[in-house]
Amino acid sequence: MSSHHTIFKKCYEYSEADDARAAGVYPFFQPIGKNAGTKVIIKDRELLMAGSNNYLGLSSDPRMIEACTKAVRDYGTSCSGSRFMNGTLALHEELEHAMADFVGAEEALCFTTGHQTNLGAISALVGRNDHVITDKFNHASIMDGIFLTTGLNKSVHVHRFRHNNFEDLEQILKRIPEDEPKLIVTDGVFSMEGDIVNLPEMRKLAENYGAAIYLDEAHALGVLGATGKGTMEHFGDHSLADLVMCTFSKAFGSIGGFVAGEQKVIDYIKHFARPLMFSASMPPANIVAALTALEIIKKEPERVLRLQEIGRKMKKGFTELGFDTGTSTTPIVPLVIGENEKTFRFWKTMFEMGVYVNPVISPAVPPNRAMIRTSFMATHTDDELDQILEIAGQAGRMSGLID
Repeated sequence: MSSHHTIFKKCYEYSEADDARAAGVYPFFQPIGKNAGTKVIIKDRELLMAGSNNYLGLSSDPRMIEACTKAVRDYGTSCSGSRFMNGTLALHEELEHAMADFVGAEEALCFTTGHQTNLGAISALVGRNDHVITDKFNHASIMDGIFLTTGLNKSVHVHRFRHNNFEDLEQILKRIPEDEPKLIVTDGVFSMEGDIVNLPEMRKLAENYGAAIYLDEAHALGVLGATGKGTMEHFGDHSLADLVMCTFSKAFGSIGGFVAGEQKVIDYIKHFARPLMFSASMPPANIVAALTALEIIKKEPERVLRLQEIGRKMKKGFTELGFDTGTSTTPIVPLVIGENEKTFRFWKTMFEMGVYVNPVISPAVPPNRAMIRTSFMATHTDDELDQILEIAGQAGRMSGLID
């Protein structure tokens, strides 16, 4: 029996998940039976979805479904090989050209997931004696990319600065010798707090101290800017970052990711990114989904503007109810609670009252900053949003979180 092996001892001693299950407040791995846009069916119950990253509602758009179905018929279900070997389709290159054009870069490179994009691009670029400087609230995939880098090269220097704190960032940059290579990595929109990096300020410091900027736009493309082009469009300057990364699993309603920048830099990543070289490539249906989503975003910028309007409405609504919504300025609106147990119980109350949200605890957020992460879609109606606010208010009062 496996339980006799000491390597598995930790597995049998781990009890937190079982404790939460026994208390009836285990919130993770909820099996969704059917996804119906702004609603989901779980165990024969219909819930309003207020926790999806399907920001533009495209994953269930009929045009997306039709395009993906055709792609499966034309290309099959898998490429069955890595991009490096036999897994590059003409479709991959079509998507790369389209995304490079969309973000104003010379070239782009697609990976099988957004997580792998950060793992591959960061670990390829940062090498022996280089410096990587990261916001403390950056996504876990960025940190995993940095960990892979330090595993491959023990001499890599890692610096973390306080969230959106540019005095702290400058102090770090000042301490690094001028001639040593430096890469600042940041989210555009921070996935838990829902706030936006002060990219113009970061750019000034980067130029003053000779650093390059790697911008993760996972929660910004399709979300920020008048036409959904992200953080740089939001600030009105398309030269604020040297490399742009994004996933297709959020606003693009697919899965996969890309990194875009100067041709020589992307070509280097292509030949040194281990997660690209040793993983099967993005399947045809997902490539076509991303391409179709891009066309919809270009043709229907009103989706992006509606999403931004919803973000403002929900931030205002939750704040007026008495919730702490932190520094959010996007359709990601956290309800900061603090304690893990209170957060799980509030999640459970919301779930029982018909609203699906996400409880988030450490290490995804700092200790004692457990929160309910709400996020919204352009396809939510005002009636649905008002219903979510009403239920959150009732649940908050029942849980003693608001008056």
